[in-house]
Amino acid sequence: MNTLDRNRRTTGLPGATVAALALALALSGCSLMPAPDAAPDAAPIVLGSINTISGPEAFPESSAAARAVFDRVNAEGGIRGHRIEYQVRDDEADVATAVGAARDLVEDGGVVALVGGASLLDCEVNGRYLAEHDVRSIPGVGVDAGCFSSSNIAPVNIGPFADTTATLYYGSEVLGLDRICVLTSVIGGTGPAYDAATERWTELTGVEPAYVDDTLPSGAGDYLPYIVRAREHGCDAVATNTVEPDAIAQLYAAAQIGWDDVTFLMLTSTYSESFARAAGNQEIDVYVPAEFSPFTEESDTNADWKQLMDANDITLSSFSQGGYLAASILVEVLRGIDGEITRESVNEALRTMAPVNNPMIAYPYEFERIAEQDYTPGAWPIVLEAGATTWRKAADDWLLLN
Repeated sequence: MNTLDRNRRTTGLPGATVAALALALALSGCSLMPAPDAAPDAAPIVLGSINTISGPEAFPESSAAARAVFDRVNAEGGIRGHRIEYQVRDDEADVATAVGAARDLVEDGGVVALVGGASLLDCEVNGRYLAEHDVRSIPGVGVDAGCFSSSNIAPVNIGPFADTTATLYYGSEVLGLDRICVLTSVIGGTGPAYDAATERWTELTGVEPAYVDDTLPSGAGDYLPYIVRAREHGCDAVATNTVEPDAIAQLYAAAQIGWDDVTFLMLTSTYSESFARAAGNQEIDVYVPAEFSPFTEESDTNADWKQLMDANDITLSSFSQGGYLAASILVEVLRGIDGEITRESVNEALRTMAPVNNPMIAYPYEFERIAEQDYTPGAWPIVLEAGATTWRKAADDWLLLN
């Protein structure tokens, strides 16, 4: 198992809650025991999430996967007879909309917790507000830097910033790439966090990027000028943080100029079957440190998630893995609460929860330690080989950042 020195930054890229045995059984494919039928006057347990469902980059799968988990729980009788009411809000990648969504859920909706979200800016925009109102959040996919610097927010994924460190480390230390160029798309205030992720790689390895370009636009479609400049700087690898459509466009740009002796080091946001199909005709290797257990090879670890996603027509991706895991963790926390389920009782249950060792992630999930970034993040290296249309594991175990 490859290991790195521990990364204790609070920003954590693109970069995880509960009581143990029941969740392990649930996620290994064993069905949950039905709860008693709900009484007619049983109040629902209100949960919510804020997501970027429309905008320059969209992440709909995480909340969809969380909803599928909650729908299954409700079909089995809910939590001690109480149904879960899951309220999903779209922040449209807009600050004002995100602010309004948080207030709608917390003050008007009366949520006891937020869970399963994936947003470009929610954590950064609403982190202080959640702390002021003592609301805990378990994002399915933490995206912005605020997701990794708040005591009230603990995503189930390591995030794009730690993932950036991991992909650079794997490129230089495992693949032996000498001249890695870093091409970054900066959205909102993420620039310093990506810079810190690259600097962390340099601290670990002594290697510096051969070239850095942090001006890549999101959703540009044509990345030819950026790829041409990278080639002119003599790069043997390109590390990029862009999401699926933009990453595919960069591969096409490299193919357009005949640059087939380059390796691309990407992030978990590109790990999907649709990316493999779209990019598979390019003669370029793509490596990714997957933040969740690789799902493109059959395994018991992902069996229940895959069955539930297929049953609900939800895309198999790391985003849906994150939403499923976050929701499943919170369900088990709720099941363990004695007495009334309120915002206060949920907060206490998360504060005192036992670590969850789940094979879908590289580390035990414990809300307080994840929120403090006091844990060892890890990712599983995978590869889309030149000309292939399916991902495969590039390692036998997690690459840990400790």
